[in-house]
Amino acid sequence: MAGGCEVEGLIQPLAGPVRHLYVHVPYCHKICPYCSFYKHLPSEGSMGNYGHALLAEARLLKESRVPLALETVYFGGGTPTLLSLSALEELLVPLATLLDFSKVTEWTMEVNPRTITPPKAQLMRQAGVTRTSLGVQAWDKPTLHTLGRDHSPAEADEAFAILRAAGFPVVNLDLMFSVPGQSHQAWQDTLERSVGLRPDHVSAYNLTYEEDTEFFQRCQAGQYAVEEDRDEQCFASAMQILGEAGLEQYEISNYGRPGMESRHNQGYWAGDDYAGLGPGAVSTIHGQRFKNIENTTLWQQGAMSGKLLRIEAEEITASKWLCERLALSLRTRCGLPAAWLATVPEALARLTSEGLLQCQDNQVFLTHRGKFVADGVAAHLWEAMDDETG
Repeated sequence: MAGGCEVEGLIQPLAGPVRHLYVHVPYCHKICPYCSFYKHLPSEGSMGNYGHALLAEARLLKESRVPLALETVYFGGGTPTLLSLSALEELLVPLATLLDFSKVTEWTMEVNPRTITPPKAQLMRQAGVTRTSLGVQAWDKPTLHTLGRDHSPAEADEAFAILRAAGFPVVNLDLMFSVPGQSHQAWQDTLERSVGLRPDHVSAYNLTYEEDTEFFQRCQAGQYAVEEDRDEQCFASAMQILGEAGLEQYEISNYGRPGMESRHNQGYWAGDDYAGLGPGAVSTIHGQRFKNIENTTLWQQGAMSGKLLRIEAEEITASKWLCERLALSLRTRCGLPAAWLATVPEALARLTSEGLLQCQDNQVFLTHRGKFVADGVAAHLWEAMDDETG
């Protein structure tokens, strides 16, 4: 974790320079029914003005009093690779120059299998992108259909080959399990086919039913349902198959070869400050968290006029920061300092006796069994700490 100071006996980050940048690209050529991120079809917002507005917002960030010392950059969406080759040319290098990416050690771009071409991949690599995250999700057609993905397994194979040929140092595969109708065998086949490509990193996510999505509505209507036994079985297969392939589980949903871990995500988990650009992007800077308006047209107008429209602003108190750190740190292989739990020895002892936590070298980690109920363990610890402080 970055340097910190004592706050009521607990660690809180110093208000130093912002080291992480997130860029949100809201455009999708098709809306996936499970996705809760801000996104829309290109016809609902002007892609032509996106790059100009983003650079305008970046200039506002540079001119602000926020000190920048960027080390990681992440382009997410939406679908960043839906931007045209010319749009990427007009955006990537100018942004890197404007905000000084000279110290950036990891630059990630999310990639959709149907929107990546050799020229785009080559342009991204030449601009300085070091890491790509390919949204495969599944390798069987029925599961892809359920998820609303319109790429075929063959197109995902071709996209992976394009990224490898372009020479990106790290290629990640995004996968999803516990999809309605997805058999356990189909999930195992997806894992086996994925490791057969020898990716540098795999993100394997348990499907969750997020509000304001079609999947959530179907779940509410009883058409879909959360099945904990299925979740655990699929999770166990992921840990086993990916682990045997040399991909180390360094966070509940993330597996990487040594040195291939996502530094950007590690920054989030450690509680580092980060700046967000683009409609719907979130920033957490010096104890304040705010979100850009989720309206691409209004965001563009605001950025171009020098008046950003922000919503959902909140103060990140020491208590809230600790709650987030506890939940996120516990999900990682680094665990969390035992000192954070000094006020709740009984809760710690109980979870340890139940085989969910273990302590070593003054750090607290989830056991193999505890990984299956990570969120519940974190919630139990936080409730105990909350009760202790009144």
